[in-house]
Amino acid sequence: MMLLLAALALAPAPGYADLLRQVDPKRMQATVEKLASWHDRNTSNPTLFEAADWLVGEFKKIPGLQVELFRYQIHKGQRIPADKEVVEVVATLPGKTDRRVMVGGHFDSINMKEADLTAGRAPGANDDASGVALTLELARVMSQRQWNQTLVFCAFSGEEQGLLGSRALAKHAKDQNWKIDAVLSNDMVGASSNLEGGKDDANIRVFSEEVPTHQGRECARFIELVARQAALKAGRKSFGVKLVFRKDRFGRGGDHSSFNDEGFTAVRFVEPNEEYTRQHTPNDLPEFEDWNYLANVARVNLASMASLAMADEQPTGVRVDRKQGYDTRVHWTAKPGVKYVVYWRQTTSPVWEGWQAVGEVAESTEKISKDDYVFAVGAEGGIPVEAK
Repeated sequence: MMLLLAALALAPAPGYADLLRQVDPKRMQATVEKLASWHDRNTSNPTLFEAADWLVGEFKKIPGLQVELFRYQIHKGQRIPADKEVVEVVATLPGKTDRRVMVGGHFDSINMKEADLTAGRAPGANDDASGVALTLELARVMSQRQWNQTLVFCAFSGEEQGLLGSRALAKHAKDQNWKIDAVLSNDMVGASSNLEGGKDDANIRVFSEEVPTHQGRECARFIELVARQAALKAGRKSFGVKLVFRKDRFGRGGDHSSFNDEGFTAVRFVEPNEEYTRQHTPNDLPEFEDWNYLANVARVNLASMASLAMADEQPTGVRVDRKQGYDTRVHWTAKPGVKYVVYWRQTTSPVWEGWQAVGEVAESTEKISKDDYVFAVGAEGGIPVEAK
């Protein structure tokens, strides 16, 4: 295991340390407090449109962003009193390519304790002004650089009525043939403790599923690895990523699911210790947030996005040579000028335990048994592709 950890320390680092230092918890606090100042941000109420206009104004203050008030239709249902057109906010930072890396949270809120779901006070500080504040902060910080990939910052609406806004945007992305490398959805990421005595200010959960239609699980493993690498480089204990190998919590869903269902790679960030009395109630207030914790979650998102935003395209045809032997030869279809990394983990390990940068090649031989390890190959900074 020590050899594997040594290999981790040799991994190339994307140059985002200066950006991480610019993440400002006070700016995120101000965003949460502003959004929570509305009586509610219910998709069926005028307050949602007021909050959307404010967010558009904040995104437009950021140089280089193309800001859109994305419109879609909702229809009368269990939590929707009438058909209507609603809006959400999509801010795009054009890159050198048309591949996209997306981050977002939902800015709508709801009070589920009232018979009239459109009437009750619903400040929605943690659920999910926290995720929106994180998204706006990443837009402010990341707009200072030119990236290979196009970055998209989303404030979804309609999440509380059934992921309506993210479903509309995911369908639009599919219809328009968007090339999405990853979607990072942040929903309830600002509180580090609950009223049951649970407290964890050193970890964020990342939920993912493993299906053949997208790379959600590998994206989650990659995020965990980026966070671990950043800690090793800094010589300190990490703010950790706790992987949960499920699409979401039991009986619940989030905006990442909308993109998963359209075949896009997406994961969900959510705090470890949820406080259920502060979800969909008047008690979801800014005073219960942990701003330093929210800043650390933002840094994990930023580091992951920065790495993905500079990565070349993934390799194809990644295979393990089946010839018997004590070494393992991995080969793939390479593209000229692309540098690759070989990854490995024991079959029982949920995370990548080691890797080796191999450069502009189409194969590599590692002195590790194929019987005991899983291998993958990725472009430097990109999500690995598991070898078959």
